[in-house]
Amino acid sequence: MAATVVIDAMGNDHGVEPIVRAVASLSLQRRINMILVGDAKAITESLMKTPYDPSFVQIQPADSFVSMAEKPAVALKEKANTSIGIACELIAEGKGDALVSAGNTGAVILSASKNFKCIARVKKAGLAAVYPTEQTHGPKKDPFALILDVGATLHVRSYDLVVFALMGSVYAQIISFNKSPKVALLSNGNEEQKGAPEVVEAHQVLKKVRDIHFVGNVEGMDIPKGSVDVIVCEGFMGNVVIKMLEGFFDVVRNITNDIQSKKLLWRVGMAMISDRLDQIHNLIDWEEYGGAPLLGLDRVVIKAHGRSGQKAIENSIKVAAKAVEGQLIQKIEKGLAQLDWSAFEKET
Repeated sequence: MAATVVIDAMGNDHGVEPIVRAVASLSLQRRINMILVGDAKAITESLMKTPYDPSFVQIQPADSFVSMAEKPAVALKEKANTSIGIACELIAEGKGDALVSAGNTGAVILSASKNFKCIARVKKAGLAAVYPTEQTHGPKKDPFALILDVGATLHVRSYDLVVFALMGSVYAQIISFNKSPKVALLSNGNEEQKGAPEVVEAHQVLKKVRDIHFVGNVEGMDIPKGSVDVIVCEGFMGNVVIKMLEGFFDVVRNITNDIQSKKLLWRVGMAMISDRLDQIHNLIDWEEYGGAPLLGLDRVVIKAHGRSGQKAIENSIKVAAKAVEGQLIQKIEKGLAQLDWSAFEKET
């Protein structure tokens, strides 16, 4: 059966238009059931502007939403029937299989955590992020890798890092068809004794785990190279890293765009290396990668970028459906159940 993806249509930077266009487009090309949650009038008006297959699209009204500028905990407490709240409730009631939202990240995490349960043995959910890399990954030659956590936690224990490693590995296997993704811990040195105590302890455990292709530690300079498929770290560090990468790629994009407005000599040089510049543009176009998963809950949650346009939302919905069809939650549950947790007897 086709997966049912519930889409929070509110709270992103561009309003409902790109989200509705994405859903309309997918309804004509993929067997994915989609429920749009938000301002019913605005959603309906947008749908009337573009062709779509109504058999794959539903609308669920919501009275309010959490904006990017609002404090999520306060907004969710004070506002009734928010789009993200209703979307999560629909999934918790069994009316949907996965959530996609480009809204307030904190609101997504809080609402999902309130309505969904943690997978057995998961103490903390981890928000992953996809980032472009120099090397490609898996049989599909995907030019991106995964890093987690990037914001759902402030501090983690070694136990949590091991859980993140397993969840990230399973996600990469399903989404990138990578049978044995390379997993590494982010640290301040490649040596196994380097890093914070929780990193050192997690390293000792992970190198004994057969079901995870653990390759040791990596440093910050290794991240854009793409020498590994999954990088594991605590949320505070991961958030700093991913924001730094976004800023760097924005600068590169701005520089390449600025060159086009320069004098003739610059434009001639630009033409000579246009193929390379196209490759750079494709590499740093984060809309190609859609959203990123919140891993550790018993439902599929994909957080799209707040600036997402139609292409990014389409890709996010595809990823959500793919995760459901690939049985992401069930495989994470199975993987965690098979791990030897004796090293963490006090924590389990």
